[in-house]
Amino acid sequence: MEKELGVHKALLTTSCTHALELAALLLDLKEGDEVVLPAFTFVSVANAFVLRGAKPVFADIRPDTLNLDEKKIPELITTNTRAIVPMHYAGVSCEMETILEIARKQNVAVVEDNAHGLFGKYRGKFLGTFGCLATLSFHETKNITCGEGGALLINDARLVERAEIIRQKGTDRARFFRGEVDKYTWVDVGSSYLPSDMLAAFLLAQLEARERIQAARQRIWERYHSGLKDWAERNDVRLPTVPIDCHQAYHLFYLLLPSLEQRRQFIAHLKERGIGSVFHYVPLHTSEMGRRYGGAPGDCPVAEMVSDRLVRLPL
Repeated sequence: MEKELGVHKALLTTSCTHALELAALLLDLKEGDEVVLPAFTFVSVANAFVLRGAKPVFADIRPDTLNLDEKKIPELITTNTRAIVPMHYAGVSCEMETILEIARKQNVAVVEDNAHGLFGKYRGKFLGTFGCLATLSFHETKNITCGEGGALLINDARLVERAEIIRQKGTDRARFFRGEVDKYTWVDVGSSYLPSDMLAAFLLAQLEARERIQAARQRIWERYHSGLKDWAERNDVRLPTVPIDCHQAYHLFYLLLPSLEQRRQFIAHLKERGIGSVFHYVPLHTSEMGRRYGGAPGDCPVAEMVSDRLVRLPL
């Protein structure tokens, strides 16, 4: 991954959740710090920072790509903001140029949640190479999988040594294996974030087959898009949007139905024919936990609309 993506360091982890937790530890977050993240994302993104005592600040998403709406970020930045966490939904990039510029002006970190976007690109550059840190997922639902796994991509060389220590239970075991110390010991906080060799071997085989895997997913995605285009126009159904400067990772193919009821009918119609289809995230700001952090229905209307209308097709 270091060679193919051009990142300074790639560290395999037991899950993307653990990669996010590792990122939060590296940022040295403390009670009262704030992290801006999309309301329409998986719970692991918020949990990783909440576990460090930080407050998640929920931002609405764009109605076209369903990514973090970069125009909403400035109004959410405070003196307590420590990081922005853009998530590349469905493997389509966020507007990274604008997000990075906001982060530079406000002196906050950018941690890319690239669980959906391995091998996707923004303006010719791989996703996961923009923030100081980025995370990947190799869960069974992802394009490249080892059943359960993840990775932390490190683009800031200053963070590498501590990341290795935290991943290895807070010890300098990585330095010991390189012959830099004669024994390893406890030197920092940490946890057991290192996957087994067996999972790593399975993952390597998947990565070696990535061109074939990606090509197959692209064929299915494009078949859906071309085959459903006319039907979607007739029935007021929206297909995925991919901006011209984005090369997507072909992770998801979704439809936005006109209403919640029509989505229920659509899912039932496919189920009767033996075809599985599912919706996606419940907006974090409307969840029980999200409300504890100040979230409330109506705060992120686009995320709420998408949550009611989106359905994912088998890919």
